[in-house]
Amino acid sequence: MAQPARAIVIGGGIGGLAAAAALHLKGWSVTVLERAPALDPVGAAISLAPNALRALDVLGIGEEIRDLAAWQGDGGVRTPGGRWLSRSSAEAAAARFGGPLVLLPRATLVDRLAALLPPGAVRTATPASLADPGDRARPARVTTGEEELEADLVVGADGINSRVRAALFPGRPGPVYTGFTTWRLLIPVPGAKFASHETWGRGRIWGTHPLKDGRVYAYAAAAAPAGERAPDDERAELLRRYGDWHHPVPAVLAAARPADVLRHDVHHLARPLPAYHAGRTVLLGDAAHAMPPSLGQGGNQAVEDAVVLAHHGPDLAAYTAARLPRTTAIARQAVRVARLTMTGNRAAVAVRNTALAALSQAGPALFLRSFDGIADWRPPYASGRHHAGTQ
Repeated sequence: MAQPARAIVIGGGIGGLAAAAALHLKGWSVTVLERAPALDPVGAAISLAPNALRALDVLGIGEEIRDLAAWQGDGGVRTPGGRWLSRSSAEAAAARFGGPLVLLPRATLVDRLAALLPPGAVRTATPASLADPGDRARPARVTTGEEELEADLVVGADGINSRVRAALFPGRPGPVYTGFTTWRLLIPVPGAKFASHETWGRGRIWGTHPLKDGRVYAYAAAAAPAGERAPDDERAELLRRYGDWHHPVPAVLAAARPADVLRHDVHHLARPLPAYHAGRTVLLGDAAHAMPPSLGQGGNQAVEDAVVLAHHGPDLAAYTAARLPRTTAIARQAVRVARLTMTGNRAAVAVRNTALAALSQAGPALFLRSFDGIADWRPPYASGRHHAGTQ
């Protein structure tokens, strides 16, 4: 009896686990090598748009993730003083794109993806390097420092500072700083009632969203020099920058502890790669196309990558052809949106806000328009387990 093809996934984040699960469903023998001691995701929460939820349908978990949707009623974009610039609703998003937007803790998604894999498939505390990308005549090779492993396919899902990418494309420019830093927190905020929103200031933004489990996910971004950190703690820095913004921002900050606040500078790949594969080795997620979070599509595109990769199997040129143009276009759009939201020029902010309000009066909110051509994506194949709105 023939042995199943073997795949090694380097990186146990959302993209790596999704790829492992998709390949496993296709009959591959899969091993995930994660350098961290546990599958503890970096970041507080993730927003999944209908495109990623359709990809999760292929893995058989789309419906249960949709059940975690918490956005009800109106939401939109506000000014720091509280004025609404643009409003939309969960119903409008579902009608436009055939499904909901879901916000959930990253840990919940990681746990659910890991549960799709057979026991022993994930090896934590196992740093791995690509020793040989392989070719048609020989397998790819991965070294962990203690052993060398061979595989019919190696998936580089090792993030924005991907060592697999550097091995496949030496000399290519690495990630560059976007010019802004971010803060994130996921906490209970007793008694806080508010509509889901993002608030655009001058060189600063803030977002506050309720989750179905009763907690609040909040994030902020501000123009800042790379590597800058608060002189005291990051909660105090958020109070200085956002403490006088509209409700519920002060309530969220009052409920937070310094340890609740995560801060990371934002980097992206400004120059697209020539391909997402070489030999028997392939890249996905941030390793392939790291982008600013302004569209919330980083993790979504990684999940798309995963099911498209499994669909094409060993035909990695077909995977590149399917994914590189789409992800390059979305990454460029994310950069444009980031420039719009993070502008610090007072006159430009006034023009931006006026245009946003006028556009929203004339038709669908800019928030929804920005997802046209993104959230309506459908997988190249289906598992038969669909949400009713995805057909």
